[in-house]
Amino acid sequence: MITFGPVPSRRLGQSLGINNIPPKSCTYSCVYCQVGPTHQQEITPRTFYSPEEILTAVESSLKAAERAGEVIDYLTFVPDGEPSLDENLSTTIKLLRPFGVKIAVISNASLIWREDVRERLGAADWLSLKIDSIDEIIWKRINQPHPDLRLDAILEGIQLMANSFRGELTTETMLVDGINNNDKSLSEVGKFLAQLNPAKAYLAAPIRPAAEAGIHPPSEEQINQAFQIIFQYFPRLEYLIGYEGNAFASTGDFATDLLSITSVHPMREEAVKELLKKSDKTWQAVSTLINTGQLKEIEYEGHRFYIRTMKNTPINSSRDNTV
Repeated sequence: MITFGPVPSRRLGQSLGINNIPPKSCTYSCVYCQVGPTHQQEITPRTFYSPEEILTAVESSLKAAERAGEVIDYLTFVPDGEPSLDENLSTTIKLLRPFGVKIAVISNASLIWREDVRERLGAADWLSLKIDSIDEIIWKRINQPHPDLRLDAILEGIQLMANSFRGELTTETMLVDGINNNDKSLSEVGKFLAQLNPAKAYLAAPIRPAAEAGIHPPSEEQINQAFQIIFQYFPRLEYLIGYEGNAFASTGDFATDLLSITSVHPMREEAVKELLKKSDKTWQAVSTLINTGQLKEIEYEGHRFYIRTMKNTPINSSRDNTV
């Protein structure tokens, strides 16, 4: 499904997600990715869906949201892979402009060393760039990049993007316990952020099932320590570690809503129950999707999550267990 939601976003209010990359074309295979591992990485932008296909899907979803009385704050490109792999991204954004809704792109920044990619990302109103580490060894461990990618080129591209971007530029640093939450790594990130000077930087931790077994968020004490270290260098820093809530929108078609959201956004059990109430359905509707192989139930950090089963994408067996 090309669109999903609206879903509650911890940064963007009510967001209508745009899944412009099918599972799972990506430049990275991040250990914490909620979509699962990347089995075949790629770094050359190409066409996945036509801009017209995306336009039609967004228009349909906006009309459904309007009928349901839902307000959309952002149209957000947050797909099953890296959104800047879509060579038509800026063209699609231009087609969506007449809807009058702000447009956001959440990117891992891996292709930002390319001038054409910076131009495409520059069409957005709000842009998030991932900066998990400035250290090459840690970067390779946590993001597991395509072998042809170079961290120094990416960091230079991020700076060039910051110099030219006219919208609101933000960054996100995902903390994984035992990998990138040591004092030296955090200080390096803080220094880079001070040089970059984005509108805001977010410090995140995995709150959904991860691609690799054994991936955990740092403790609350460690996250607080990480915040204090980076804050010394860059004070426009905010946490992005809380649960986003259960305010997932309903269009009236429970199965379609649940499967579209969980294709890219694992939902906690309490959120699914809230969606059931809005749709006037019972838990049997969830059980049916599980029994027919369309939905998967997993445990993570003491919570039960539901994720759509991708028929063409193998799911790491480690995602079956609490990790």
